[in-house]
Amino acid sequence: MSRSKMTVQGRPWWFVLGCLVLGIVGLGVLLPDGAGMAASPPSTQAETPVPPTATPEGEGPWVVRAYYADRQMVNEVAAWIEPWEVVEPERPDRDQGYIVVGVNRVEYDRLLQAGFRLEIDERLTARLNQPNVRLVGQTAGIPGYPCYRTVEETLAAAQAIVAAHPHLATWTDIGNTWERTQDPAQGYDINVLRLTNSAVPGPKPKLFVMASVHAREYTPAELATRFAEHCVSQYGLDPDVTWLLDHTEIHLLLQANADGRKKAEAGLSWRKNTDNNYCADTDQRGVDLNRNFEFRWGCCGGSSGSPCDETYRGPTAASEPETQAIQDYVRALFPDQREDDLDAAAPITATGVFVDLHSYSELVLWPWGSTSAEAPNGSALQTLGRKFAYLNGYEPEQAWALYPTDGTTDGFAYGELGVAAYTFELGTTFFQNCSAFENTILLDNLPALIYAAKVARTPYVTPAGPDALEVTLSSVGVIPGQTAHLTATIDDARYNNENGNEPVQSIAAAEYYVDVPPWVTTTVPIAYPMGAVDGVYDESVEEVKASIDTTGLSAGRHVVFVRGQDADGHWGAFSAAFVHVVQGHKVFLPTIVKGQGMAVTVK
Repeated sequence: MSRSKMTVQGRPWWFVLGCLVLGIVGLGVLLPDGAGMAASPPSTQAETPVPPTATPEGEGPWVVRAYYADRQMVNEVAAWIEPWEVVEPERPDRDQGYIVVGVNRVEYDRLLQAGFRLEIDERLTARLNQPNVRLVGQTAGIPGYPCYRTVEETLAAAQAIVAAHPHLATWTDIGNTWERTQDPAQGYDINVLRLTNSAVPGPKPKLFVMASVHAREYTPAELATRFAEHCVSQYGLDPDVTWLLDHTEIHLLLQANADGRKKAEAGLSWRKNTDNNYCADTDQRGVDLNRNFEFRWGCCGGSSGSPCDETYRGPTAASEPETQAIQDYVRALFPDQREDDLDAAAPITATGVFVDLHSYSELVLWPWGSTSAEAPNGSALQTLGRKFAYLNGYEPEQAWALYPTDGTTDGFAYGELGVAAYTFELGTTFFQNCSAFENTILLDNLPALIYAAKVARTPYVTPAGPDALEVTLSSVGVIPGQTAHLTATIDDARYNNENGNEPVQSIAAAEYYVDVPPWVTTTVPIAYPMGAVDGVYDESVEEVKASIDTTGLSAGRHVVFVRGQDADGHWGAFSAAFVHVVQGHKVFLPTIVKGQGMAVTVK
């Protein structure tokens, strides 16, 4: 799903001007639709609307632009079919907005009856009807898209991680897809990849990430898989990845809808699971798993009760085995931290972060999607959402602002359990090309997922504080008693403010810990203050410094944790650096490598 502003008017200025002049002198003019672009909408609502394009022949499918005069039309349509994009009018008093959506004959006629003016997008329609074929020389990946692993390749990659890093990774079967419930020889197990250093005792805060619950969305599953590979490959090399796996659990559901994904790998625009009890024996069968969760299921006009609709919510809440497996796992993972009353807030000390990766639209969304009312923890959800959106460059907003939804994954995680829950809408299309994925989407979103893990302990508190950046030691190798000089940047302004402004304060303090962060209770943590390089804390971005006395530190690698505090008293997320204490003057350090999406630099 996507939302953007309309910027194309569809007419050259001289053509529009000529039409206006002719109109003034009383000549009637009929404006033809521009080929290959959006037709210009009526200049005022009082004018006669431009008629729709001629009804196409056949049964489809087609990709259309459906122009609307009233935003409520979008909300009503989104209850039965998901808009690919929602393009808002640039000038509401003059322009019409439109949605981009894939439709068959029945859906096309239904949009016409709802009052939309339709235009077929020939390019997108051709792509929609084009089956996936392997590129020349391609031996792996989805046909035509070698950067995206198939379901089988994704599961094999996860199992390879576990085999290579048994102290960091486990692979847990949490249930079965619908097809496997019908025939044990068909379908798939539903597995979660858990990443954490098993040698470090808990309890630990938890980040849960699920991907591709809508089958046609290629990028989410691959992003989650590469995030896992980044974490295990950089453990011991990247200080932040290392402390996160030592002190946090990361749970990854890489393929949330494997049955449907196999349909999409052939090029079908498949969204739902493949449950053949509903709209049987058609390509419209199945249930929209992201409308099937129990919390506020079918409550609010955000899903459909018709089995052949794209947003069919199922006959009952959590009717599908995939939904049941995910709900049960998430309930076992996180404590129930919120009362059932819709207006009850989770405590600010609530723990855990839930991220559902989707495509497309370049959005960061948070509850509620079922009502326009702000969630009880709305301010804190917004703060973390704006932080995520700063890191990945997406637009942050409450989910309702796009259109109503109910029975969703993030609504369940927050509404039932009080977990800080988000949806990331990745990229700009369902079948994103590999160049865009590897050079933009992956690089933009790895930092956001790392940050989600950093704040999982207190997601309603920590994001309000400043970020610790560029944590650097003058020498990463020292002999006992030698001073190591530590510097960092503390920044309180890293928020995306597209839909408002997040408060920004001056930095008030910074501190560091060696090996023992403040949440550890088995050893007494010691906070060492850091000073402003310019001598005074009075800006929202400050360079800070400290000198670390290594006397008494054992030989080996040590982790230095750094964080900052703003003038409102908010401590931000930790970032870390390594210091190696060695006997003698020769220092041997592990090779620092460039990870997927993050360059690790030692100075």
